[in-house]
Amino acid sequence: MQKRKIIPYNPNLKELARQLRNNSTKAEIILWQKLKGKQMYGYDFHRQKPIDNYIIDFFCHELMLGI
Repeated sequence: MQKRKIIPYNPNLKELARQLRNNSTKAEIILWQKLKGKQMYGYDFHRQKPIDNYIIDFFCHELMLGI
């Protein structure tokens, strides 16, 4: 098993990311329904993920894919 890399993030963005998760747009809600629960080819996605000094709407660590 390959060890996961730790992705640096700004801890000050955690609360903002939480607020964004709770106030999603209609488009984000529709896309999240398709991505959550490993429905997309078995890949695990996260919503509003702080990465460096940004907040990524959807992120798959295994693919290193940010949307």
